Amino acid sequence: MARVAVKVHPRARRSALAGRFGEAYKLDLAAHPVDGRANDECISFCARLAGVPRGRVRIVTDLTSRTKLIEIDGITQEELDKRLSDQP
Repeated sequence: MARVAVKVHPRARRSALAGRFGEAYKLDLAAHPVDGRANDECISFCARLAGVPRGRVRIVTDLTSRTKLIEIDGITQEELDKRLSDQP
């Protein structure tokens, strides 16, 4: 199981990692923060990044905040860190 802290930026042109923000990664999301759409997009993006099904990704803290802690089951912390660092 791996964890990653993200600071989300909803209403972006496309969903992508946009670098670091302190200890967290900045995550641009194409979805609007209405009816949980941005959280769904955050989960989908993290699942694609980690190569796991959406059901293995969950937001642990701060569903309504821009700063979130994401937990991903089925991948090690080292593998997730490598995938995050390989992103452009």
